[in-house]
Amino acid sequence: MAAEPEYLEDISHYAMSSAQDSVCSVEPGTAEDVGTILTILGSTRTPFGIKGGGHIMNPNYSSTTGVQITMSRFTSIEYDASTSSVAVGVGNVWDDVYEALMPYNVNVVGGRVSGIGVAGYTLGGGYSYLTNQYGLTIDNVLAFELVLPNGTVINVTDAAYPDLFFALKGGYNNYGIVTTFTYQTYPQGLIWGGQLIISGEYADQVNAATANFSNNVTDPKAAVITTYDYEESAFLISIILFYDAPTQPPGIFDEFLAIPTISYDVSTMDYLDLVLTEDVEISENMRGYYNTVPLMNITTPLLEALVSQLQYWQSALATDSGTIFSYDVEPFLPTILTHGGPSAYPWTRAERFLPLNIYFAWTDADDDADFYNALVATAANLTAVAVSEGQILVPTAPHYPNYALYGTSLSLIYGTALPEMEAVKETYDPQNVMGLAGGWKVPT
Repeated sequence: MAAEPEYLEDISHYAMSSAQDSVCSVEPGTAEDVGTILTILGSTRTPFGIKGGGHIMNPNYSSTTGVQITMSRFTSIEYDASTSSVAVGVGNVWDDVYEALMPYNVNVVGGRVSGIGVAGYTLGGGYSYLTNQYGLTIDNVLAFELVLPNGTVINVTDAAYPDLFFALKGGYNNYGIVTTFTYQTYPQGLIWGGQLIISGEYADQVNAATANFSNNVTDPKAAVITTYDYEESAFLISIILFYDAPTQPPGIFDEFLAIPTISYDVSTMDYLDLVLTEDVEISENMRGYYNTVPLMNITTPLLEALVSQLQYWQSALATDSGTIFSYDVEPFLPTILTHGGPSAYPWTRAERFLPLNIYFAWTDADDDADFYNALVATAANLTAVAVSEGQILVPTAPHYPNYALYGTSLSLIYGTALPEMEAVKETYDPQNVMGLAGGWKVPT
């Protein structure tokens, strides 16, 4: 008998390699529904998965062969002008949030690419175009509506539950199921930005411009993402430019704008229009994993090594089914972690690290192991290059959990926060109900 369309939608994920056939799926509509479901699953010790937007790349992190809980009905977005805050249901993607807030001329610190769910993105930390100004997304969460493993619904704030508030900031689904986030909002008008597509033959100029921007631009309203790609054997570089005002000040982006382009789409626009700029459909319904290297600095030699890695792996895996090899370079100011307090991720705020995103996509399940091993190897190679430059903290620095490849040591995700996270786990989930779901699991 054919599976029902609702079930297929419930278990679907952005990457086919992240989806599994579940015994059944369930769509709760209220926090109380979630409490009932958790109570039943906990008492029967039934494995389950919790899916928000379904964009996480690691298999079994939001999917399951047990009961798939899909949070798609939690789509409320309620703006409160009196507190400059917005309550957002976990079934939303950031596109929905930005669109809902536009009439109020406010915004939140959220995702940079279309289709990203608010749930996993927020619970893993959250880097944004607005991070230079306001910090990580978790630094801007005022409250979490949380369903505890025993079915109780609580409102977690720093004042009411400081231990849980700390642990949820980067701690994913270890302590229950979040149903609503309340975020701080900020004034938002038109922005200047867009995308440049550049041929790989100009990689040297891109490297120089990206390194110079990372090390010399101090204006918190400015941001870039430089992405080096092989897509179907074509070496292309995408540069997303962002400035949080209708026009850019002279000089900040001149090096980028001087490079010849294949495509130029830069103008004054709404914030949402910038998020919709990147074509994410090209890699949808493929297989794929992320990996990451937490860099201290972005330098020209490091970017040259990155280009070499990109070219090597595209060639080495040429007989496999890979069609996308991508390295995203994301500069941020050294001050971004001063906007928030202690959190499970990053466990140290003494120094910020830059979350290099490595993404490979392919089509044939028989090639999964080849690409997994390649992602491990390329991250190790770039780590070695960074260390050789004097970036000695990189091997043991906090690895951004939204990018980290499964199999990464938990100590690299949570580090010195782990003992406190374990204590919180013992307090609120002594039966380890949440251990029945996948993800970055805190030991009990």
